[in-house]
Amino acid sequence: MTTRHKLSTRLAALFAVGAALALATPLALAAGAKPADPREEWDIADQPGYEPSPDEEILSGPWERQLVFFRSNEAPGTIVVHTGEHYLYVVQPNNRAVRYGIGVGREGFQWKGLVSIVRKQEWPDWRPPPEMIQRQPYLPRFMAGGPGNPMGARALYLGGTVYRIHGTNQPDTIGTNVSSGCFRLVNPDVIDLYERVPVGTKVIVRQAAPI
Repeated sequence: MTTRHKLSTRLAALFAVGAALALATPLALAAGAKPADPREEWDIADQPGYEPSPDEEILSGPWERQLVFFRSNEAPGTIVVHTGEHYLYVVQPNNRAVRYGIGVGREGFQWKGLVSIVRKQEWPDWRPPPEMIQRQPYLPRFMAGGPGNPMGARALYLGGTVYRIHGTNQPDTIGTNVSSGCFRLVNPDVIDLYERVPVGTKVIVRQAAPI
């Protein structure tokens, strides 16, 4: 498939989905954010059923997963999310961290706080609630976990909130404000993160980039 044909296919799929989808209306609350329900983590830019190629999931430049200098008093293994930077850090010894590029909440849906990972799941399913089906009747009632699911390859559930760190089938949304409050990574990165951190891991969400 040529690049032009591939792009045309993706644009056609986006147009078809866009005709049926509307921005999610939030239903629950996390500190500093509008109420939101990650079951509605499905925005106009998402393409349910689209399966990215391995090449699309290889990030380069600032969004590439890499070991970076990171001054912190937090214990190694702690996750620190900087929504303003579009980065998620896993603290390492000696002022280092593994840094991942992420997609974050769009305007009005960002939040900050201290939470922990309470559950992890491989290839999570997606079930839109009745309220969303009523507004968007063309949505599937259920989508099993898999490469075409917008929830991606892994999900890490953040206790005390309705939000998750999860994968995506839309690699080009990394580095953007796109979600209803969840944090998305490309699938290879969320799989790497899933293997690095256990249930109980401390997660610090900071809304603004440090000065």
